Amino acid sequence: MVGTAEPRRTTGRGQVLAALALAQFICSFAGSNMNVMINDISEDLDTSVQGVQVAITVFLLVMAAFMIPGGKLTDRFGRKRCFLTGLVVYAIGALLSAVAPGLGVLILGNSILEGIGTALLIPPVYILATLLYPEVTSRARAFGVIMALGGIGAAAGPLIGGLITTGISWRAAFVFQALVIAVIVVLSLRMDDPLPADPTRTFDVFGAVLSAAGLILVVMGILAADDNVWLMIALLLLGAAVLLWFFQTVRAKEAAGKEPLLSLSLFANRTSNLGLITQNVQWLMLMGTSFTVAAYLQVVRHYDAIETGVVFTAATLGLLLTSLAAERLAERYSQRTLIMTGFAACMVGVVALITLVAAYSTAWAFVPGLLLIGLGLGVMLTPSVNVVQSSFPEERQGEISGLSRSVSNLGSSFGTAIAGTILVSGLTKGAYAAAMITLAALSLIGLTAAARLPARIEAR
Repeated sequence: MVGTAEPRRTTGRGQVLAALALAQFICSFAGSNMNVMINDISEDLDTSVQGVQVAITVFLLVMAAFMIPGGKLTDRFGRKRCFLTGLVVYAIGALLSAVAPGLGVLILGNSILEGIGTALLIPPVYILATLLYPEVTSRARAFGVIMALGGIGAAAGPLIGGLITTGISWRAAFVFQALVIAVIVVLSLRMDDPLPADPTRTFDVFGAVLSAAGLILVVMGILAADDNVWLMIALLLLGAAVLLWFFQTVRAKEAAGKEPLLSLSLFANRTSNLGLITQNVQWLMLMGTSFTVAAYLQVVRHYDAIETGVVFTAATLGLLLTSLAAERLAERYSQRTLIMTGFAACMVGVVALITLVAAYSTAWAFVPGLLLIGLGLGVMLTPSVNVVQSSFPEERQGEISGLSRSVSNLGSSFGTAIAGTILVSGLTKGAYAAAMITLAALSLIGLTAAARLPARIEAR
């Protein structure tokens, strides 16, 4: 145990933390800013709301599908090299999206290249933060900054994207992403890798293909729900079969003494498993709410991009307030208490979003609910990450970081896919309420998992 150890020294640690936090910001921003561009993109590229939803969901899905391989590659090539490579791939995707002549090129640039770039650069963010800050409260401070920027990117994405879209063009939002990436590269020049790369480490290519294919099939099955129930069932069953095949290959490799893509022993840690569930549901709630409210405001109430973005300021403010207080909260309350409180606040926020929006036509009706959801997410995002990362020693940070980020981004994909599927089946007040009720019901899973966490958790 190193629960009382001092944070280890590294050159320009504050600058490195800034780079890591900005990286999480821009990746989260990319997942939510398109929500306010639904009308603009669909008109400019001659597509539909569902077409834009597919682009958003595929981006989140590619991140989830390739996050585990991305985490594994950090052991072989080093965290800094993977981080910088991911930044370059992401920037190319952003610039390609900015000049996209149609939906297909937009999906290639935004959904595929930005998704792959994110999968390469995000695992190093959490590995480096874990290695540089080994003590629980100092690690909570680092994760608090990273998650605050990540949460702000997701919550403020609609506002920033709305301002850029209204003031210039939706295409300029992708140029903005490329510019932020350039800043991150400059900040990363003094980054030191606390652990040396190990070129001798093997990489399970077949396992990476199977895991990615299985996750893609499952989410595509959810997306198919509003078009063809039988296709949905077929895709879900096929996805489950491929994932089962993946775990069988992992078991066989471990039995043969070989290194698989993902060790099954990662799932032997009960505390980490519960933390992963809370992470998945948190991002499901965040991205599902963001897509539901943004689509409803634009398609039903005919708000423009900037008006939609302004409404989301309430969630951004709430998330910022509680995320930046992560270190102080970690000193006063247990991780379990914080996560449970966060889920409770989010569920109350959903109730407020349903009841007040039904009763009043003003935009102010969205503020209390979004503020509560923002406060709740800010309270629990950091401790959930802390719980998972702190459950494993240094040598396993590559594996658990990839798994953790994959689970979180899979939650984002599920949130957008589930809420979007309900909405596009009929964008009415009833569909809006049904989507929000579904998200609240799924939050009960996260609350139950949080209640089963141990009262005291220490870093390894």
